[in-house]
Amino acid sequence: MTSASRAAPASVSGPRASRRAPLVWTAAGIVALCASVAVAVTIGPADIGVADVWSVIAAHLGAGTTAGEVTPIRDGIVWDLRLPRTLLAAVCGAGLAVCGAVLQSLLRNPLADPFVLGVSSGASTGAVLVVVLGVGGGALSVSGGAFIGAVCSFALVMLLSHSLGGTTDRVVLAGVAAMQLFSALTSFVVMTAADAETTRGVLFWLLGSLGGAGWSDVWAGTAVLVLVLAVCLGHARTLDAFAFGQDAAASLGVHVARTRLVLLCATALLTAALVASAGAIGFVGLVLPHAVRALTGPGHARLLPVCALAGAVFLVWVDTLARTVLAPQEVPVGVVTSLIGVPAFVLVLYRTRRAR
Repeated sequence: MTSASRAAPASVSGPRASRRAPLVWTAAGIVALCASVAVAVTIGPADIGVADVWSVIAAHLGAGTTAGEVTPIRDGIVWDLRLPRTLLAAVCGAGLAVCGAVLQSLLRNPLADPFVLGVSSGASTGAVLVVVLGVGGGALSVSGGAFIGAVCSFALVMLLSHSLGGTTDRVVLAGVAAMQLFSALTSFVVMTAADAETTRGVLFWLLGSLGGAGWSDVWAGTAVLVLVLAVCLGHARTLDAFAFGQDAAASLGVHVARTRLVLLCATALLTAALVASAGAIGFVGLVLPHAVRALTGPGHARLLPVCALAGAVFLVWVDTLARTVLAPQEVPVGVVTSLIGVPAFVLVLYRTRRAR
């Protein structure tokens, strides 16, 4: 056997191994997510085991009855408090990571995150108007006000960017302008019309909180996440083409303006839904896409599913830490993600510099 023939199997196994790697990471992510949710629900003041959690879930899904040692109080703690909160954390983490990955490629900006379009600032203004000024007359919830504010902010960004030429740079600049505008409006309303207690509650929500999570938030967030993830995966090859620039993408047959509008609207919709449910949780959509690219490569068909799973696992454990590290006091989730995200982002930048 010649040296060339001996080398052939290795050259064949290389591409096969590279194709299997994303599947391995996806499978590992699914297992890690299921285990994380099961364990995270057990962590808290009440002593609840993993077996109790599965028993409660099975009973509510009609697949069995709760064991004798699972009291109605424990059942309520699992099903009404901890489980929806943990699942909403997973949904928010997955959605923010996916939006960050898409926007970084679409805008060709490694610092882009889900809030670059001003959505979080608009949501904050909408929520503050409802809480402080009572806009909506009681018919509009905080989440509803936040969602409407996010949509208004995104509409302003699209209007400004279109009037300025509609290029990628103009979209980012319009997003910065909208972010500053709505942040100023939020600060003005809070400082002039809110009392100390209301200000503290608004600030806690602005920093990200999953304390009020309910099943309606979980179902709504999951539905939007699945829809937007499907849209983004359907444009995976297009996103790969955007990595070479808009002119290169257009030369490959991509309808640049239409594709960019569809993906911007999809990511803005998902971000608005998540911010309306949990507030502004930073750094998830900025850091995790860079970390996942080191595992899967830049191809979006492989990148996006692993990003979603990594974001879900990450935020489940961050939320668990936020609600237990200073118990009974709760730390805003956005504070914890920033404390973890800044060193992680510096590490990613350092490794990228060394790779070059």
